[in-house]
Amino acid sequence: MNTDHKLKTDVLAELAWEPSVSADHIGVTAKDGVVTLTGHVDTFWQKHAAENAAGRIQGVKAVAEEIEIRLPLHAKRADDEIAAAALSRMSWDSSIPKDAVKVKVEKGYVTLTGQVDWHYQHEAAATMVRSLTGVTGVSNQISIKLRPDTAAISDDIMHALHRSWFFDDDNIHVSAEGGKVHLTGTVDSWFDRQTAASTAWAAPGTTSVENDIRVS
Repeated sequence: MNTDHKLKTDVLAELAWEPSVSADHIGVTAKDGVVTLTGHVDTFWQKHAAENAAGRIQGVKAVAEEIEIRLPLHAKRADDEIAAAALSRMSWDSSIPKDAVKVKVEKGYVTLTGQVDWHYQHEAAATMVRSLTGVTGVSNQISIKLRPDTAAISDDIMHALHRSWFFDDDNIHVSAEGGKVHLTGTVDSWFDRQTAASTAWAAPGTTSVENDIRVS
């Protein structure tokens, strides 16, 4: 079977399997390992979940996500309602420091700013907002606080990667300047690439990750 055709078939099957995605109106094309998602969904959460589902498939090297959000009439909310709901939801999440995140909403598009100590807090804030009714997009501009000692970041990340069964050889290279981490090398799947980035983000002192790892 043609590799691109198989990849398209596998992605469509994964989208149909993923319970959080209504895949009836999602189209898929594949060329040389690059998967493009088109069509429309009812919520931003489904759009995000569709991208994650496509990235899980073996052979996917990159995902181009062009899905449109078409909110049903009953799901449309005023910007001030969305902002209030976002702040309320984050206030109930103990992982997000109180008053650390600011919210701006324009035509359903949410922009998050502020500063937190860890990347998981940065991600938690965006996760809280993605599933809110009426949200059409999320820009997570929350920054990570600088730490005074960042000299050991590269070694810490490499040790963490080698503890994982995903990375049992020297196929990934890590360099760091201050809190800025740069990843290069090759892995077998898009999922492995994302896992390497998540590992780098978990290192104390990491403030940004440039992921140039290629999928072989």
